[in-house]
Amino acid sequence: MSRPPETNDLVMRVLHALRIKGMADDAAVARAAGLATAHAGDVLRDLAEQGWVRYRAGSRSQGWMLLAPGRTEGERRVADQIQRSGRRPQVHELYRSFMVLDPELKSACTDFQVRDGLTVNDHTDPEYDAAVIGRLAEINRGVQPITAQLAGELDRFGHYGDRFDLALGRVLGGDLDWFTKPSVDSYHEVWFELHEDLLVTLGIDRATETVADIAEA
Repeated sequence: MSRPPETNDLVMRVLHALRIKGMADDAAVARAAGLATAHAGDVLRDLAEQGWVRYRAGSRSQGWMLLAPGRTEGERRVADQIQRSGRRPQVHELYRSFMVLDPELKSACTDFQVRDGLTVNDHTDPEYDAAVIGRLAEINRGVQPITAQLAGELDRFGHYGDRFDLALGRVLGGDLDWFTKPSVDSYHEVWFELHEDLLVTLGIDRATETVADIAEA
């Protein structure tokens, strides 16, 4: 059983989670950080007092936002963690394995939303949906060993496997929102977060991510 995160680790996880989420409430930050909601909420309020995060309330969107000093501090802590761990080569190799599956996940998500690249999928053809969901289940079988190995390298990756399984389970149970919907912890949303987590951890800019970044030794 893994040890509970120490205070410094809690701060890093919350800052890092907000970097990945962009804007989120306590519960969403907690899921992205792999923490209990109460712990995440306490840390967020402490960080707000330090001027690292801010809560934005509005009629259309509301939640916690990462401010520039918090972003800088979060990046520093993440870089320091992987440097101290000595696990960068191992994490990079797992990132490469993840990116092999990335086109398959994107293709499955597209096909679940649009049929033949032209028609919005209205989910009235159960055989078609079942075939795409089967592809998602196969992708999940491929990514689970990767998430398990990532968790063995850095504890904070430990929550992704369970979140993938939960989302897939909801889809298999008939709640199709859990395939791609952004407002829930859908499979696509968790996938996006893990990809961003790996990029930030390895110091790769998503906007300029290249084959060379993936192939880097």
